[in-house]
Amino acid sequence: MKFVLIFGPQAVGKMTVGQELEKKTELKLFHNHMTIDLLAPIFGFNSEMWRLVNLFRKEIFESVAKSDLKGLIFTYVWGFDLQSDWDYVNKVCEIFESSGGTVYFVELEADLEERIERNKSPHRLEHKPTKRNVEWSEKELKETMEKHRLNSYEGEIKKENYIKINNTNLTAVEVAEFIKERFNL
Repeated sequence: MKFVLIFGPQAVGKMTVGQELEKKTELKLFHNHMTIDLLAPIFGFNSEMWRLVNLFRKEIFESVAKSDLKGLIFTYVWGFDLQSDWDYVNKVCEIFESSGGTVYFVELEADLEERIERNKSPHRLEHKPTKRNVEWSEKELKETMEKHRLNSYEGEIKKENYIKINNTNLTAVEVAEFIKERFNL
């Protein structure tokens, strides 16, 4: 079982890279908005929605880890200044590692101007209904960036299977191919 965690700030291209990686491998994509966009229309962005998002994700991770699937790609916005996010990532990885799986860490970073453009892309808006209010989404993108550190410091992630890619000027296909080759997926 292979678990590929693609993380980075909003609109960096996590889902799009994950979609391309899914096409190139036998891994299934479970991007973070699959649960958010399911529950936000019912509950809004409140504590009950996040409780259920985390519950659904945990159940899905546990089921996948026990399955005969080749693996899973998951996307996540990781606040490096938040201990709760570090704890969450550790718990998710433990689900796969305790079942004999291997975890691969893929960090994406891109310039703010590029992320703002990607935030408006038809592909993103098609797959993420809660981002269709582009004015709100761009404001949230900038506020989150000001409040939290969404990319790691050099040497902060001490995992064997880790890469950091600046994909400002790369296509999702190029990034997915690089990930596939680097980790022999």
